[in-house]
Amino acid sequence: MASIRKLKTGYRAEVARKGVRKSKVFATRRDAKEWATRVEYEILNGEKIASKLQLGEVFGRYAREVSPSKRGARWETIRLEMLGRDSIAKIQLEDLSTQDFADWRDRRLKEVAPASVIRELQLMSSVLNTARREWGLIKHNFISDVSKPKKPPPRDRLPTQQEVEALRHCAGEDLSKATARAFHAFLFAMETAMRAGEIAGLERDCVDVERRVAHLKHTKNGRPRDVPLSSEAIRLLQQLPDADPVFGLSSRQLDVLFRKSRDKAQIENLTFHDSRHAAITALARKLDVLALARMVGHTDLRMLQVYYNESAEELAKRLD
Repeated sequence: MASIRKLKTGYRAEVARKGVRKSKVFATRRDAKEWATRVEYEILNGEKIASKLQLGEVFGRYAREVSPSKRGARWETIRLEMLGRDSIAKIQLEDLSTQDFADWRDRRLKEVAPASVIRELQLMSSVLNTARREWGLIKHNFISDVSKPKKPPPRDRLPTQQEVEALRHCAGEDLSKATARAFHAFLFAMETAMRAGEIAGLERDCVDVERRVAHLKHTKNGRPRDVPLSSEAIRLLQQLPDADPVFGLSSRQLDVLFRKSRDKAQIENLTFHDSRHAAITALARKLDVLALARMVGHTDLRMLQVYYNESAEELAKRLD
């Protein structure tokens, strides 16, 4: 049953029906009553309501209610909007099946790489899990029965010195210009193994030049991390004009400007993230495995093997 209780800060609406209990605080009794009435109806008629919902509506709800709390909110929202325009989004939940997602996978594989399909399947699986566990809209995650495409082999692309010089020439060295700072960020990434998003978000008060440490408040795995800085990394930072964040670029600007310089230099198959491969490969000669994993933020030591790309020829030189 629904009940409304007055609090010092407003009114608490409480609903208990069919073993489901929900509550929420509102500024006015009217808002509390309207919410309680709507929630009570949804609990009593949940299956009937859910069966007529289209999958696209569930994508939209997830984008509004869940995605904003994540660091990858922008990527998720864009992908969910794109998925909402696909034919699979028009299917009502009562008609949804594993075959629908298998068909979507096969169609999507003709458009993008397997890695992209895997990421999008994982996103849709998260949506379905939330719809099942928290919203009570479905009883089964159909994607759990869909075979995932095989993951491509890890990249082993390292930038050559010639390519670095070509990028330097095309980006320019005037650090008052964003294109030059994007290349400067690439050099900094090759020294520190920091990701593009971590570099873009690096704030001036998080850099301790005396201790040679950069404190990252936000990282990919959600845990703060302190990154030791080489003397070259410090030199690169000190060359930058005063700005906060340090590089004065958003993640999107960094990506777009790096690609622009790369294409202008006519360099093929090189990404900003390849700087992380270069950094970890170089740092492996200086740090032991545990120290390296701590510096780059890997909790699974096996991930270091993905990024360590020293050639057999280089290894042979170290044997003598």
